[in-house]
Amino acid sequence: MASRKVLKKAIKGACGELFADCVALSMCKDANKEALYALEQKLVDLCQDFVSRLSHTEKGNEKKFYKKLIAEFTDSINAIAEEIIKA
Repeated sequence: MASRKVLKKAIKGACGELFADCVALSMCKDANKEALYALEQKLVDLCQDFVSRLSHTEKGNEKKFYKKLIAEFTDSINAIAEEIIKA
């Protein structure tokens, strides 16, 4: 199990990469800017949510908590990545 610091850094890095993709796509002429702006806001909210959840770990069953958190984050990031591809 990684430390909280490493997990927070990974979460922020993944969200930052997708945010940069949204910004780059919004500079294209044919891009749907409203949809990309909504995805950017969704990414910021997602990052804040998971970092705050990580800061308040459940005592007693940390391993299960971290596995669940990582699985939920991966699913959320993959869903947003698919939306970015469609935008």
